[in-house]
Amino acid sequence: MDITEKEGAALVKMARKVLEGYVADGVKTKFPEPEEPGLLSKSGMFVTLHKKGALRGCIGYVIGIEPLYEAVTDLTISAAAHDPRFYPVRKAELGEIDLEISVMTEPQRVKSPEEIIMGTHGVIVRMGGRQGVYLPQVATETGWSREEFLDSLCESKAGIPRDAWRTGKAELWSFTAKIFSEKPGDQRGN
Repeated sequence: MDITEKEGAALVKMARKVLEGYVADGVKTKFPEPEEPGLLSKSGMFVTLHKKGALRGCIGYVIGIEPLYEAVTDLTISAAAHDPRFYPVRKAELGEIDLEISVMTEPQRVKSPEEIIMGTHGVIVRMGGRQGVYLPQVATETGWSREEFLDSLCESKAGIPRDAWRTGKAELWSFTAKIFSEKPGDQRGN
């Protein structure tokens, strides 16, 4: 995850262009290959939409499958129009929505839940064919303890028993993320 603040800011601007083009006119914006090496890297990435501070959509890839400058188009459109928790973003909402992009490190298997540092690590839980992900900022935004965080991750995101992480039936993986936001003063990097 070698992405600079400048490259992260460029991704946020790209996401804004994609969001406005898609919601207003149904246009799927494509970008030319950039010169910046960080934008050519393949990393896990999530695009998060907030409306007046509340979650409005969030979609991403845990593992990079395409260069970031290409992934930003698909993920922004998916967060705006295909997050099953929300109705598609409408044109009238565009001025109320701010964007956040999380560029992830490669996930590492966690041997013990005590290894997870709340607010620093995002977590993936896997059991059978089910998986759930919480980004690092979820812990900060909710104020949950590690136990509450992992219980919710299992039950609400992966659809598995909330205690699956305690019983050892579920695998835990952690990652960090550099977070880039449209909100002034909200450029966070871990």
